Amino acid sequence: MAVRVIEVDEFDLVVFGASGDLANRKLLPALYHRDADGQMPENARIICSARRDYSDDDYRDYAKKALQEHVKDLDAEHLQQFLKRLRYVKIDIATAEGFEDLSTILDERTDVIRAFYLAVGPDLFGTICENLGRVGVVNDNARVVMEKPIGKDGASAKALNDTVGAVFDEHQIFRIDHYLGKETVQNLMALRFANALFEPLWNAAHIDHVQITVAESLGTGGRAGYYDTAGALRDMVQNHILQLLCLVAMEPPESMNADSVRDEKLKVLKALAPIDEHSAEKLTVRGQYRAGASAGGAVPGYLEELGNDESRTETFVALKAEIANWRWAGVPFYLRTGKRLAQRVSEIVVQFRPIPHSIFDAEAGVITANRLIIRLQPDEGVQMQVMIKDPGPGGMRLRQVPLDMSFAEAFKVRNPDAYERLIMDVIRGNQTLFMRRDEVDAAWAWIDPIQAAWAASKDTPKGYTAGTWGPSAAIALVERDGRTWAEDDGA
Repeated sequence: MAVRVIEVDEFDLVVFGASGDLANRKLLPALYHRDADGQMPENARIICSARRDYSDDDYRDYAKKALQEHVKDLDAEHLQQFLKRLRYVKIDIATAEGFEDLSTILDERTDVIRAFYLAVGPDLFGTICENLGRVGVVNDNARVVMEKPIGKDGASAKALNDTVGAVFDEHQIFRIDHYLGKETVQNLMALRFANALFEPLWNAAHIDHVQITVAESLGTGGRAGYYDTAGALRDMVQNHILQLLCLVAMEPPESMNADSVRDEKLKVLKALAPIDEHSAEKLTVRGQYRAGASAGGAVPGYLEELGNDESRTETFVALKAEIANWRWAGVPFYLRTGKRLAQRVSEIVVQFRPIPHSIFDAEAGVITANRLIIRLQPDEGVQMQVMIKDPGPGGMRLRQVPLDMSFAEAFKVRNPDAYERLIMDVIRGNQTLFMRRDEVDAAWAWIDPIQAAWAASKDTPKGYTAGTWGPSAAIALVERDGRTWAEDDGA
């Protein structure tokens, strides 16, 4: 199947932190693929900046090695075409040295789109934006991309957004969440709003509960120092998981216009029933992995990786959330994320209610309620579990089978990485898949009381063995409602 590629307007993309891990693993490969697929105009430039004392050719050598490591089937001709787009400017953010050099490069042409990608720690966002404003490179065609986390709580997020907002208008600010760029996440919108099949059933009358799991088999590794200042609730729930919840639960937007979609997401965040010091113990579970086995070998616990026996930072979170509106009243949303779990998987499970009455004899077998599974990783796809008759003579025997669609198998094309789509959306100025400021504020307004309840509690995170599905309390969180996590019942 041919993929339609729509070229974007001419642009200058400035990548801060261009020698860092994000640029190395994600941004450079994403930009290479968009160029190789013919989406970049001839004169598009990628201006890379870091503290290293590189020339243009030095950085091109660096980028070439990164692409050779992270891109499969690298094409020599396309590679040379892409490398020619790269320019390098040394910038020391701490001293503001180099911003004038960047201004000189950008002023070579002032009528193209200017996008500034902040692939650096969030503590540098404000300083970079202030310096961009100081040297006068923020014009009407400019936009800025901010990676998570946006603050550590509601107050710090407000301060950061105020600083960036003093230089860039809100319509120029793109708060990126790469989960929203995944093919499957957007297909959730298509499933709901482009088919007559699901939307009439998408409510409390027909859906029993929803599970959202973002599980990682790896530990914190070299990020242990950063991770200890964040934890799973801030690192994953406040952004990725709440955004997925919004797309599952939101009302149909008026159109696919960016603000129409984000208006509906905001309503979901505001409708989340509060979890505070009175309910946190019942509705939340936090855990911390201990030594165990993963990928066929022994692995240390979080405290050993961190080198600090006193840390109370959670590496696992399970929550029972409820949305206080007519569509979802009484439908629990079980949210779960963690490191060093049994496998790497991200999925949304929509569990429908059982049929109201069975016409079949007991010999036909147990009738299992329908289930829709939307897989985000590692194999993006959609699966609908339905009941059918087991083939053959001898009476009516029922069994559950999956109607399964893997994107890789169905479309026989390379599945673009989320960053490819999102970077091009930045150039287009399409904010549909990016968080608006009021979304960030509303998400923190729900997360902050949970964080405060944990901080006030004397309890420490519950230990779980690396390579398992987390603390036993997370199983109890679901089972006391008469339900189970998807992997525990054979899904």
